[in-house]
Amino acid sequence: MAAIEPSGLHPGERDSSCPQEGIPRPSGSLELECLQQFKVTMTQLQQIQASLLRSMEQALKGQDSPAPSVRMLPTFVRSTPHGTEQGDFLVLELGATGASLRVLWVTLTGTKEHSVETRSWEFVIPQEVILGAGQQLFDFAARCLSEFLDAYPVENQGLKLGFNFSFPCHQTGLDKSTLISWTKGFRCSGVEGQDVVQLLRDAIQRQGTYNIDVVAMVNDTVGTMMGCELGTRPCEVGLIVDTGTNACYMEEARHVAALDEDRGRTCVSIEWGSFYDEEALGPVLTTFDDALDHESLVPGAQRFEKMIGGLYLGELVRLVLVHLSRHGVLFGGCASPALLSQNSILLEHVAQMEDPATGIAHVHTVLQGLGLSPQASDAELVQRMCMAVCTRAAQLCASALAAVLSRLRHSREQQTLHVAVATGGRVFEWHPRRILEETLAPFQLSLEQLTAVQAQMREAMIRGLQGESSSLRMLPTYVRATPDGSERGDFLALDLGGTNFRVLLVRVAEGSVQITNQVYSIPEYVAQGSGQKLFDHIVDCIVDFQKRQGLSGQSLPLGFTFSFPCKQLGLDQGILLNWTKGFNASGCEGQDVVYLLREAIRRRQAVELNVVAIVNDTVGTMMSCGYDDPCCEMGLIVGTGTNACYMEELRNVASVPGDSGHMCINMEWGAFGDDGSLSMLGTCFDASVDQASINPGKQRFEKMISGMYLGEIVRHILLHLTSLGVLFRGQKTQCLQTRDIFKTKFLSEIESDSLALRQVRAILEDLGLTLTSDDALMVLEVCQAVSRRAAQLCGAGVAAVVEKIRENRGLQELTVSVGVDGTLYKLHPHFSRLVSATVRKLAPQCTVTFLQSEDGSGKGAALVTAVACRLTQMARV
Repeated sequence: MAAIEPSGLHPGERDSSCPQEGIPRPSGSLELECLQQFKVTMTQLQQIQASLLRSMEQALKGQDSPAPSVRMLPTFVRSTPHGTEQGDFLVLELGATGASLRVLWVTLTGTKEHSVETRSWEFVIPQEVILGAGQQLFDFAARCLSEFLDAYPVENQGLKLGFNFSFPCHQTGLDKSTLISWTKGFRCSGVEGQDVVQLLRDAIQRQGTYNIDVVAMVNDTVGTMMGCELGTRPCEVGLIVDTGTNACYMEEARHVAALDEDRGRTCVSIEWGSFYDEEALGPVLTTFDDALDHESLVPGAQRFEKMIGGLYLGELVRLVLVHLSRHGVLFGGCASPALLSQNSILLEHVAQMEDPATGIAHVHTVLQGLGLSPQASDAELVQRMCMAVCTRAAQLCASALAAVLSRLRHSREQQTLHVAVATGGRVFEWHPRRILEETLAPFQLSLEQLTAVQAQMREAMIRGLQGESSSLRMLPTYVRATPDGSERGDFLALDLGGTNFRVLLVRVAEGSVQITNQVYSIPEYVAQGSGQKLFDHIVDCIVDFQKRQGLSGQSLPLGFTFSFPCKQLGLDQGILLNWTKGFNASGCEGQDVVYLLREAIRRRQAVELNVVAIVNDTVGTMMSCGYDDPCCEMGLIVGTGTNACYMEELRNVASVPGDSGHMCINMEWGAFGDDGSLSMLGTCFDASVDQASINPGKQRFEKMISGMYLGEIVRHILLHLTSLGVLFRGQKTQCLQTRDIFKTKFLSEIESDSLALRQVRAILEDLGLTLTSDDALMVLEVCQAVSRRAAQLCGAGVAAVVEKIRENRGLQELTVSVGVDGTLYKLHPHFSRLVSATVRKLAPQCTVTFLQSEDGSGKGAALVTAVACRLTQMARV
């Protein structure tokens, strides 16, 4: 490895290594060597993980030989929050963000949305205080507390304070903590070896203004874990990567030798910044790490932290740039005095420069601020160096976290560990683009993944048709033909699929279909009452409609669009499998809904209605479009829910006798993947939405595609990014915690090209969120990722169906149309295009035309009835 020269020059002194103009730049071997030094192999990461885990276990057992390089300090925090805590509390944070101190007033509400930071002030700690006497530091903290409380008058009666003190301490109780050593540039005298809680109490007493009781002392890592949002998984690990780095976790008390207890759990602060093992860590240390350590305040200490912590990443990058400039690789061989000054490149500079989208522009800005004039090639190399330093830091942090999780799983004696990790610190916050990309990466589906979905759906279709176990029900609808244009007559139609339903009069004439309809509401007490009450209400509405249209006493053929999962035994027989969409009328599931309708007609008396067919909305959509296009042999709904149907060869339908002709199959494809076949595509956000739904574990395909769920997926992603400080400055608002507050229609509005980011801002501000332009752009990207995945999955499903139709008929090429309905498909600005593009890629031998249905659920039900009447008449002839 190349040696590194001392990096400092006196201000204004010229770097004597600056070559004369015209000297050619050397080859790229040196820059490659520098980049290579920061590469870490998987084997090295595994060695670091194993070494850290051994050190943790030695420290837990209290072993002195070999001396562990981590401390494993009990914090006397015995449990994590469960959401019922309530009250008002003061918080003093010291050392969490370097040379600043923060005072907060926190209200715990006793609900799951448990903390509300109502007031927060930050104070800059003067350098003379950081390096002065300990009493001066704690007196400064006491004055800050008084100044904060003076501004917000409160009742001076035993104020409870939590002290967040982010330095290595040995705790002997929740409110007894001895400072082991200063870090992060603090060097206050007379504090190491002292109880910092008592020092704070003494300072508060000297101030004499407020009656404040210091109840607990925690470090920032423990505070991060305790402040984690309550979710489906327990939050039992805290991770900080800020100026320094550390982690904590909930250990079984019986494994902590220092406690001499055998019951319960305690939070252990690992103090992993001090981790060092020559065999494991030595091979990944670079000459730049050694130079940084040599120039630090405490050479030889905190070696792991110096490779990860935000206090050091900028300095590592600076040392590399100085080295490359002195060897003529960068800046024409000239390093400016500012570049040669220690700590002239900060964490925020590195984070800005490494951003894949905007980093090059930031590189020019930062380097020009250091008195440099970079060429385009200089900027690219500087960005690569920033990426290399930060990537190594992230990998090392991940290997250490893996050690903690391994320890946690082992201590719980569990095969599989389900746990949440609370993260905090500016290194996380300064990498929003990377965090955003990593968060959205699972939503970027490759062609291979989509091809696999297509193949899995084909297999599920075949199994369902054969009556074998499958997540696709493949229900025969007893619709045996699509319209041929000869249908004529007047028909009634019912359209029941939500809290509003319609009665329609459909007049089918040569070349035209005329529709008259009336909308009726179904009150909640009817939708969730008895089945008899529900169907009586429906018949009352039909009678009202007949009176309005002058049809009283006429017995018109009636088609019943019933948009709930049914198993059909005939065209006019449909067994309700289960209610959805908020319906829960008793005595209906497992019953023939046509029979229930006919019984309600019979109870009404003096009403004659000829119920010919029961149809779901997907079949109605196909039939509606089929009247105008005989090639339409598939129906697709993508709205609140999603489903599909298509014309299958009767010989392939095991549950219906006959070998010739066709049968429309209701796929009920929203349930595709309920057998776990889509688990590899699911994200933690999908899991959260599923768990909070009324039917956890069911309708997995629908929950990744349809309008009822996409807004919720986006909301969970926004919550996650906010918790990491990537969005909305990390400020959590009550509205974003509210289920279904982020409507799927917002995705359509936000992704509209004409409205662009103005619409994002308007929507989010209406939700009470304050945002920057970067926030608006990120929210747009989240919406795009979620809707793109939905459209691509939908396209993979359509490709599976049309390919099956083509192969059924032994065709080299198939021309087919798909009738489509649903607000998501119709209103989203890009959804239909993405579906079509995906089908072209996955089914290249099929020419597929998508037809948007007009009133498919009503018109289609009438056309199913009309076709049935036509076929009946033909059979009589």
